[in-house]
Amino acid sequence: MKRRTLLAGSVALAAAPLARPALAQARTKIIWWHAMTAALGEEVNRLAAAFNASQHEAELTALYKGGYADTMTATIAAFRAGQAPHLVQIFEVGTASMLAAGKAVKQVWELARETGTPIDPAAYIPAVRGYYSLPDGRMASMPFNSSTAITWINKDAFEKAGLDPTRPPATWDEVIAAGRAIKAKGAAEVPVTTSWPSWIQFEQYSALHNIPFATKANGFEGLDAELVVNSPKHVKHVQRLIDMAKEGVFKYAGRDNAPDPLLISGQAGISFATSGLRGDLAKSAKFAWAPAMLPYDPALIATPLNSIIGGASLWPMTAPGRTPAEYKGVASFLAFLSTPENAAAWHQHTGYVPVTLAGYELSKKQGFYEKNPGADLPIHQLTRGTPTENSKGLRLGRLPEIRNIIQEELEKALAGEQGAQAAMDSAVARGNRVLREFQRSVRT
Repeated sequence: MKRRTLLAGSVALAAAPLARPALAQARTKIIWWHAMTAALGEEVNRLAAAFNASQHEAELTALYKGGYADTMTATIAAFRAGQAPHLVQIFEVGTASMLAAGKAVKQVWELARETGTPIDPAAYIPAVRGYYSLPDGRMASMPFNSSTAITWINKDAFEKAGLDPTRPPATWDEVIAAGRAIKAKGAAEVPVTTSWPSWIQFEQYSALHNIPFATKANGFEGLDAELVVNSPKHVKHVQRLIDMAKEGVFKYAGRDNAPDPLLISGQAGISFATSGLRGDLAKSAKFAWAPAMLPYDPALIATPLNSIIGGASLWPMTAPGRTPAEYKGVASFLAFLSTPENAAAWHQHTGYVPVTLAGYELSKKQGFYEKNPGADLPIHQLTRGTPTENSKGLRLGRLPEIRNIIQEELEKALAGEQGAQAAMDSAVARGNRVLREFQRSVRT
């Protein structure tokens, strides 16, 4: 819904002051906690206002509760105090913890059944719904802001290095060759770098090559899953990064999104990062850039599979005394978000991928991708092939902690303090201890 439509609705309501108080009193209050700031926060408020203007049964209030980790911590504390919000945005790595929360959460499939609200899992892009679904396909939470990892190239650096920017590297051998050319010509200060090292170089790498990150279908089939990122295929990739770093072709620039400024500033020739950086690049980059698919290793797989998502989903929460009308209001809002118009608008306004197939088709029909070349590349990568148990995502407890362990061991290997195999053996041993602690905490 356009902003002017919302404003027009406000004017119309203001013109009928006698009817407004009774209408307001009849509405069921719904609270939504989220972690979106700046322009993304404005889009969240736009959605809330549009929902409120679309019906008269519920009134949704969106409240910013801090970053992802802060929002999850606040939610846990609020539930224990019997004051949980009706709906909360939780980052994807918190999925296992939310599933282990038991009756604190009213899963989406359960909410839809109890309220009679149609919410069809088949409407969602498979790689997106799979991350937030139970093994039998029932959706536990509602996909909301989803991104994936892609390759970003500095087209100016490619041209300076004598490379064709219309043919970005598709394989890791091609990445190395391009990095060497960029280094040789001094075309960019940093030939190759990566943001989110664990997410991209281990989780995404495993999905693309159809190799397990952990046993038990990456944790989907049980809390007793164990990490297996010390396999020969993973160790080979770590050794590749070590060799690239020694050669001066690859630069490790920190954990999580710390390396993003190297891309946005134009210092990097090739960067692996979230697809959600499109908006920042469009606003701030002073160079020509382009997105590309993540590279793969043909020795491991002939045709790479889908990448996996990042971002967050929405979880309905329970609380003492919560009424059927409140749950109905939450379900109505989730159904509202899933309409093609709202899924497309959120995608187009934010840079996140459209989580529904209809939202994607509507964006195509509206000519969005013709006006924004490459904006649909993350969708093509997410929908490539048929998701397997190795490519539908991860369901591991305390995953943020495990990511830090992997990154710490990788850092030691890149610093020459240990070999690739030793690094991954240590990451697996330490990570598995975290998984066992999580498993015990759930069962007690």
